[in-house]
Amino acid sequence: MLQNLYDFKNDLNRRGIFFCFSGPVSQDLLVEIGATLKLKMELEEAHNSVALRVFSMVVEQAQNVIHYSAEKCPKEILPGSEKQDELSIGIIAVGYEGEHYFVLCGNRIHKEDVERLTERLTRLQKMDKEELKKFYKEQRKKGPDDKSKGAGLGFIDMAKKASQPIEFDFREIDEKFSFFSTKTVI
Repeated sequence: MLQNLYDFKNDLNRRGIFFCFSGPVSQDLLVEIGATLKLKMELEEAHNSVALRVFSMVVEQAQNVIHYSAEKCPKEILPGSEKQDELSIGIIAVGYEGEHYFVLCGNRIHKEDVERLTERLTRLQKMDKEELKKFYKEQRKKGPDDKSKGAGLGFIDMAKKASQPIEFDFREIDEKFSFFSTKTVI
């Protein structure tokens, strides 16, 4: 493993990834990631509105990991953690490809959620910006669905802010779980 770390770093560089985190995700970590990304983008002199959209995308993706990841880190192995019983495990990466930033995110999910997520994301992929705005307003009035732990607007908001349709993939892990990956381009 130690001998491969340099190769791993070079692989990330080849893929345009300048930030990558894999492990337990918390609100506190999200604040630190945001500060780091903001500084990185300031150094690159990225336009403020672009930096804000990238950060917003990272927040939304991290919230999905926090709320929906089926892989958890129990409190017993979280030294000093009094606030939460467990943390959700996932991976978040940010990079630059061509003239656009991208955010990658992945986490384990229950297999029974694959069909619902596929339908929801496929529907959003087919909508243009005006349709997404209208759908967002309709969903706000309607409220979250039964499976939602938030307002239920995350993917719609991400699709509105992205410059391309959200890409997604599911990889079967075993009979109970799949790994859910998304890519948003800003």
